[in-house]
Formats: sequence, structure tokens, C-alpha cells
Amino acid sequence: MIILWLIIISALLMIILGAGLIFMYLEAHRDRIIKHFVAIDHLPHAFHHFRIFFISDIHRREITSDLLNAIKEKPDLVIIGGDLTENGVPFERVEENVKKLTSLGPVIFVWGNHDIQVDREKFLEILKKHGVKIVENDTYVVSSQSSHLNLVCVHDATNELDDLDRAIMMKKAGPIILISHNPIIKNQIKEDDNISLIVSGHTHGGQIRLLGWGPREKGGVKKVLSSTLIISNGYGTTRLPLRFGAPPDTLFLELVHNLCKLV
Repeated sequence: MIILWLIIISALLMIILGAGLIFMYLEAHRDRIIKHFVAIDHLPHAFHHFRIFFISDIHRREITSDLLNAIKEKPDLVIIGGDLTENGVPFERVEENVKKLTSLGPVIFVWGNHDIQVDREKFLEILKKHGVKIVENDTYVVSSQSSHLNLVCVHDATNELDDLDRAIMMKKAGPIILISHNPIIKNQIKEDDNISLIVSGHTHGGQIRLLGWGPREKGGVKKVLSSTLIISNGYGTTRLPLRFGAPPDTLFLELVHNLCKLV
């Protein structure tokens, strides 16, 4: 009788474990777009309603048609926030993902810690072939009607390849948005840098969180000095294609003036 109960309990545990793994796999492959209206102080009128689509940490995942079709408003700029790939990902898949993103609009790329581990020459060849602008410790300036919007982009801070001081020196007069794969860059900013917004990925939101705890910071909106920091949970996964308590996401950011909150 005891053996029978042990068999039943073991079978139930296996069913629960299997169901849990299936749920975590499906969770990791969801398509989510989180939209934020971001209030920017002194935003020039030319950039009111400027739209940015931000995607990071794609890793091994294939960008789905469902995700692209869910983007109802055409972005003015697409930002790949690092970890577009990782070791072992076929370059054909990377190129297909890049082609899908360039179909949305102009694309810029910042380095993540996994991107620097793959064949640099082949990787850069794909990006350049499809017109992706690689911004490495530099400022990508968007100009319209004699006004400027500065996207200060730093190299991978995980491996201390970032140079925020150099990157920010390249800015023009106008609001500053800081793009860094790793949100650790927040520890370097100063009040007088006048950075309105910081956008990052890298953490995967912890990827697997139990009882609210995860190995890394969960995505969301935070304040750093007078700057707004938005961290994405990322689109893909690393190591295991599983998520729990930290669903994947991409960000759709719409810049606005004359608002006092971010939603």
C-alpha cells in the first residue's frame, strides 16, 4: 500500500513538474509590447510624439510576425539594446531578426555583453548590410526643424567597455536619452549630465523569479536622481528557454511634453 501511494505521489509530482515547465516555456515565448508615454523636460515641439521601439536581449529567439503585427503605430526609431545574439546562434537567424526590425523603420544598435562574444566581422557585416547604425560610446543625434534629440549610447558596461563621458561629449543642444545595455550605467550619471531618460535591458527581469525574488533586477520604471530609468525584461532568454514571474517584453516609448507623469 505504501509503495502504491509513493508511486501515485511521484506521478503527481512529475505531472506538476511537467506542467510547470510547459508553462515556463510558453511564458518565455510570449510577445508583449509595453507602451510608455515619457514626459521630457524642454522637449522641442518637433519631437512631441516621437516614437521609439526598444528591443533587447533577443539572444536565441526568433522575432515573431505576431510581435511585428502588434506594433500599430510606426516608430520613428528602432533601438536594439544589446544581446541581439549569443554564442551558437546561426547568423542566418540573426540576419532574419535584423531584417524584421529594419522593416519597422531606421535602426540603431548598442552592444551587449553577449554580442562581443561572437564573430565580430560576420556580425558587423549583417548589421551594415541592412543599414543598422552601430553607436558605440557616441551620440546618435536626431534632428528636425533645427531642433535636436540626443541618444547617448554606451558600449557594454558589463565588461567595462563603456565611456559615458566620451559619449555625452558628442551631444548637441537638446534633451538627452541614455541607452545602455546594462542598467549599471545608472551609477555613473551625475545630476548635471541632464539626462532625461535611461533605457536598458540585460537583467531579463531575473528570468525566473520565485516569491518575487530573482537573481537580477526586475524590469520597470524607476527614478535615478532626476532621470527616469526604464528597464526591459528583454525579449529572449539565456541558458534555459524558460521564464517565471518575469515575462518577456519590448518597449514602445512615446516622448511627450507638458505632462507630469509616465504611464
